[in-house]
Amino acid sequence: MGKEHRLAERRQQIINALAAAGSLSVLQLSAQFGVSEVTIRHDLQALADQGLLLRTRGGALSINATPEYTYDVRQQQQSAEKARIGQAAAQMINYGSTIFLDASTTAQAVVPHIKQISELTVITNSLKIAMSLLDMPQIQVLLPGGSLRRTSISLVGQPQCDIFEGINIELGFFGARGIAVPEGMTDVGLEEVRMKKNMVDRCRQVIGLLDGRKWGKVAASTFAPLDKINTVITDTNAPAGLVEQVRAHNVDVMQV
Repeated sequence: MGKEHRLAERRQQIINALAAAGSLSVLQLSAQFGVSEVTIRHDLQALADQGLLLRTRGGALSINATPEYTYDVRQQQQSAEKARIGQAAAQMINYGSTIFLDASTTAQAVVPHIKQISELTVITNSLKIAMSLLDMPQIQVLLPGGSLRRTSISLVGQPQCDIFEGINIELGFFGARGIAVPEGMTDVGLEEVRMKKNMVDRCRQVIGLLDGRKWGKVAASTFAPLDKINTVITDTNAPAGLVEQVRAHNVDVMQV
């Protein structure tokens, strides 16, 4: 058996093992396949680059696993699509704007494109986004407070009302677990949904940031019904029929 054949066979077996277990560490895979941890890391990275698994710290996760993924894992999913969505969203933001960015990884993709916008005020419940803007003194960052949700590295729950006194939030950018008719944009986690609902009500325009996988999916709770959504920015893989259904509810859908 040639070297290339053995390599392909081992990598297919890694995918099969992950599908059965959900997640495995580099150490476990090294022992299972009798190769070095360095070799396993190379295998995992090659498979991740092909979109066949998700890398985690010290291991990998099956793309078919169902638990809520950590922030780092979610950031790997559809990264190219999220980058395009984030760039398109940033083009809606002007000098002197006040915006809200939620704690989704798609909202995080907006950040690299707003760092040159002066006199910008960013309200966010994402600790990741706040940290990303530390070196941008021209951008005012406001955190609404709440309790820590470790999975999303965010502050959730009832935002502190006094922080919003006299502040007009022009644009709110929200990721979601799903968008569907008639449910609108949905998410999981009672406190996460509560935070998003509060912010939706405070934004003049609500913009959904969703990659094509999210269309037609319905999570536990609605935080933005269709009549409160102004725009959805998505990628070209979004199902055409579902896109038209959402547009029929007077929602502008941009595909990038």
